[in-house]
Amino acid sequence: MFQAAHHQMVASALTVKLARSIDPEMKIGCMINAIPSYANTCKPEDVMESIEANHEIFLYTDVCVRGAYPSYANRFFEEKGVKIVMEDGDAEVLAQGSVDFCSFSYYYSRVTPLNPEKVSDLTEDERMLGVLRNPYLKASDWGWVIDPVGLRIILNQLYERYQIPLMIVENGLGAHDELVDGKIHDDYRIEYFKNHLIQVREAIKDGVDVMGYTSWGCIDITAASTGQMSKRYGFIYVDINDDGSGSKKRYKKDSFEWYKRVMESNGEEGLDES
Repeated sequence: MFQAAHHQMVASALTVKLARSIDPEMKIGCMINAIPSYANTCKPEDVMESIEANHEIFLYTDVCVRGAYPSYANRFFEEKGVKIVMEDGDAEVLAQGSVDFCSFSYYYSRVTPLNPEKVSDLTEDERMLGVLRNPYLKASDWGWVIDPVGLRIILNQLYERYQIPLMIVENGLGAHDELVDGKIHDDYRIEYFKNHLIQVREAIKDGVDVMGYTSWGCIDITAASTGQMSKRYGFIYVDINDDGSGSKKRYKKDSFEWYKRVMESNGEEGLDES
């Protein structure tokens, strides 16, 4: 996996170089799935483990943004028994092809330790995700913790680390929606986006350069994580069930008009409503 990722990052750097040769003013970015990790306790060993867990997220952006593997990568690869084969010229390509901005998806945070073998009190889903339950956070219908402040945290972490513009390119709530008389009253989705966008606003006040935000997603589609239509993310409801049945008609959810106002006002409307 890590060797394949290395080839991807070299290819990314070559693409950046090519794009700049075509248009020197072009801005090129990278993307990661950003999942901030919190220590389970204030025990120093737990805090250190959360730092190591965050290294697994930052490894790829460290290379793409800084143009070289970070110092902690040597121990990380050694302990995993991984040896990255560097072809002649790879280091130079990475150094010359660093990106101009960093984009990321954000859905949830997690709690260390991440290794399920270290913890016995885990559900099957938690074992799959490798996370402990966070007692301070609620979860979605599919067990993903809802952590708006975590978005502010990862924005600050990334900006402090790289000092380049950031863009949230995926953020949203997968939920069961109920179609009643052609209406979908999804106040829970409005609340989700409102709370997350408020934290983006707070991050901007913190000094983070946020260049943009896009939700996931505008219309219901089959959820990539589960293959279900019933795990709905969109502002537009599509009347299709998990078995493929349904009228296939589309309906605007309550969140549609709310998010439209937020976009049109660049966040000046909709966020401070009770």
